[in-house]
Amino acid sequence: MLRFPEKVLSSVLKDGAPALQYAKPYLFIRSFAFLPSLVSLIGFSAFRGTLDTSTPLKISLAANAFNGILDPILMFTLTMGVAGAALATLSAEIISATFFVMLMLRRQLFRWSKIFRLPSWSQLKPLLKGGAALQLRNVALNVTFLAVARVTQSLDETGVAAAAHALSIQVFQVGGIVLLALSTVAQTVVPNELIEKFDATTGKRHGGKSDAKAVVNRLMSWGFILGGILGALQLLLLPVLQKSSPLEEVRQAAVIPSILASCYQLMNGLVFIGEGIMVGCGNFLQLSISTVVATIGALISLNTLPNIYGLTGVWMSFGVFNSLRLLGVWLHQTRFGPLANSNMAKTKVQ
Repeated sequence: MLRFPEKVLSSVLKDGAPALQYAKPYLFIRSFAFLPSLVSLIGFSAFRGTLDTSTPLKISLAANAFNGILDPILMFTLTMGVAGAALATLSAEIISATFFVMLMLRRQLFRWSKIFRLPSWSQLKPLLKGGAALQLRNVALNVTFLAVARVTQSLDETGVAAAAHALSIQVFQVGGIVLLALSTVAQTVVPNELIEKFDATTGKRHGGKSDAKAVVNRLMSWGFILGGILGALQLLLLPVLQKSSPLEEVRQAAVIPSILASCYQLMNGLVFIGEGIMVGCGNFLQLSISTVVATIGALISLNTLPNIYGLTGVWMSFGVFNSLRLLGVWLHQTRFGPLANSNMAKTKVQ
């Protein structure tokens, strides 16, 4: 990305695209954030592994607040434009990584003396096994989003479609961020509930697959309810959110995609939490296969629907993508997952 930004951007933008002159400096500066972002991701996972979710939240709030303050200063006051936005984000990533490193050292979650020591194969094998499956999922997700970006950028030369798409994404994020957070909750709560525990006070055992199944059912119910509420909230806020663009043609182009983004939240609540449950159960390969199938469906849709419906077709392809992911969640919970009724019955028989 540092040496050949044009080649990287060619996966999204065609040669001579007007956005290329803005994308190149942005990508160049943001490339320096790769290592800080990786450190922050490891720090977030480390704290979540100790069931401490408040510390990453505080670090994220501080870093994003700094980013929000620095953005207008660099972009407008110092007239740096897009490069200023990239520099502000890079600064926030560095601040986040620095805080994570300091706190992990203070809590002895890692030591400098072991940073460059190679782990043993017995320690590395389970990480590689689970990580390879999750990486397959990440590749599938990135392919989908790159295809969406490329198709959106190719819809017109004026940038109206791209701007309307960005506006629709903003509408989606009103509820999407909350639902994605619930996915993380499922990843933490379900494996904790799967472990059988003995309460010395009451003399009773709790936990195990039956209790985990009850937790899964509650999480899925809340995902459906919250998805409906947040989708309705987005529809109510749509006139306000559309004012974020001063261009009438952009606002008009974003109307139907924004409505679709709101309606999809009903499905997204089930998808995000369901996939979090798959991670919590350790079924990484099932999750990856489900995502790959959904990506194939999305790519087929992106090759046909935008040619007929324009930007609305792009968002219809999102619907195909998440519908297939929802099918994967349903199959996991009813057929192939450890908490499916048939598999739980087999375990009891054994």
